[in-house]
Order: sequence, then C-alpha cells, then structure tokens
Amino acid sequence: MPTFCRHNRFVERCPICSKTLPGTPPARRGGSASRSAGSPARAGRPGAGGHGAKRSRATDMKVYVDGRRRGVDDGYACDLVPGLRSSLDARRLAEEMAFAEGRLQTLALEPPGAYGLAAELARGGEIERASWLCFLIAYLGPLDGETPFAAISAAPSLDQADELGDEQIDALELGPRTCHQPGRGAGTLRAYLAWAQRAGSQHAALTGEESWSAERRFERVFERLSIPGFPRWGRLELLVILGGLGLYEMSADSLHLAASASPRTSRAGGSDAGDQVLVAAKRVFGIGDPLLLERRAKRLALEAGASLAALDLALFNWYGSERATLGFPDQAPGEAEARVQAELALGV
Repeated sequence: MPTFCRHNRFVERCPICSKTLPGTPPARRGGSASRSAGSPARAGRPGAGGHGAKRSRATDMKVYVDGRRRGVDDGYACDLVPGLRSSLDARRLAEEMAFAEGRLQTLALEPPGAYGLAAELARGGEIERASWLCFLIAYLGPLDGETPFAAISAAPSLDQADELGDEQIDALELGPRTCHQPGRGAGTLRAYLAWAQRAGSQHAALTGEESWSAERRFERVFERLSIPGFPRWGRLELLVILGGLGLYEMSADSLHLAASASPRTSRAGGSDAGDQVLVAAKRVFGIGDPLLLERRAKRLALEAGASLAALDLALFNWYGSERATLGFPDQAPGEAEARVQAELALGV
C-alpha cells in the first residue's frame, strides 16, 4: 500500500522524507565534512545566497558575518528537531536548554539581584511594587556583565510613575533581550500602567479570575497584555518571571509564537517583527506553521524533561552569537542534570 508523507508525496519519491527510510544512507549537502582531506575549500562568493557566510578554521563549524555559529551537515538526524542536520547544533541546543532550565530553578529557589528584590517586596506585602519591578526587568532586559541590573535600578520606581520622562528611558543602557525601541521614550511604560489601572491595579490585571488554572491565567493575561511596544518575548518573559518567583500562579501553556507570526500590528505601529525565537524555532523544527511549531516545541520539552518556558530563552541563545544570561550565573544548580536529559533526548 503506497504511503504518503507530510508533503503529500509518496514517501519513496519525496526528496526530504525518503532520507528517513530504513537503509537509506545519510545525505551530505556539501561543507567541509563531505570533502576529502586533500580537497581545497572553495572560496565563497561575497553575498552569494544572501548569507555572506564565511567558514571558520574548524572544519565542523561555520561562522556568519553577524557572529552566529552553525555546524555543518554531518548526517545528524532526530525527529524531535527535524530541521537540524548537525550534531554540533543539536549539542549547542542541549546546552542552551540546560542553562535555561537551570535559570528557572534558580529563579524559584535563590533569585539574584532585582529578581530577589521583587520576591522580597512581594513577601512584604508590596505586590504592586514587586509587579512593576518585574515589568521593568522584562521590558528593559538585564545587561550582560558584572552589573546586569544597573539600568533597571536607574529606571523610575512605581512611586515615580507620574514623573516618567521620555529622555530618562531612552538614555538607559539596554540588555540583549530588551523590548525597548530607541526613541520610543516612556510610551510603553505608560501603556502598561494604563492597562493595569483599567483593572484597578496590577494585581487585579495579572490575576484575572481567581478560578483560572495556572495555564489558563498565563494564556489569558498574555493575550490581554497586547499593548504598544511590548512584543511577544517581553510579555512571555514577564509572566515567566512572575510565575517563577511565585508572585502569581502562572505556568506557560505555550510559546505563543503565533503572536509574532501574525502580520497584525499594534495601534502604535509596532509589531513582533524580528522575533529571534520564531526564526530559531523554524530552523530547529523545520517548519513555519505556528501551530506545528508549538506542537514540536511541547514534544521536545516533554522528551527532554524541560519546562516549556525554558525553550524560549534556549532558542534565543541558540540562534544568537553569544549567550544572554539575563543576570544569572553561567552554571546554575540542576543545569548539569538538565543537560544530560536534553542530550539523551537529542541523541548527542
């Protein structure tokens, strides 16, 4: 009986799916891994293919002009990450998943810097000030380096919200995952405060209905937080922080990639264009449909024993040239165990 693949072709005739049939040798699509030891590498044409990629000295790695690192095709294949063809890329993804998972454990047990201050404020009954501080962390983004929370400390406190100045916000140094766009001023901060005031307070707006489950609350608040200048990754990061610190009962139900994939723009003309996580997810999972991306992300998290929320930062760091630590140490408790599980799931 003929079998059709996901591309609506006979499996045997599909140039992609036929490679997964038993007995089919792994295909190699060029790169230094497929050259003989004595064959000289051909110089790439500048700008050819739109990537402008240059090969590094390592025969199993290539580095793009924007600093991104990618392994060459070495025949790697895993149905959890059908878009990857390099075991190096898979290993790097496992490393970033482990770091992101360790970060969530540290957030819950021993939050550093401004995260810890927000948790302390909440324990002292100052939930409004704690919620505002978490918003600043998610919106501005911690810096990389020895003083990751310098800009957040310099930002206006909730008590100074009535005196928000555009120049003050635009002058702040921003982290690698910032949501702030230069020249926007304090517009998004004012929009967030107005959003909270419509519900009566931040606590009321972020809690929603008391009867909601943690997953339902995460989903509904994410949808309601669609304010100008606050893209998908900022909204998701805010809710992950609030839930991880225990300020609100929230648990990520999905990565909400459809919010970035949609051409919809905000009232202020901003959009989620340039969402690095969406681009990375398409490359890792080998497909562009947001619904299928979410399904494959959930399956990967389940098989790797990781939290779905950890995948957002893991994909961001995997795609980038340097790891964004977001104020957390490079080695966190539980990271080594998480890495073992991720590597086992990915077969590296």
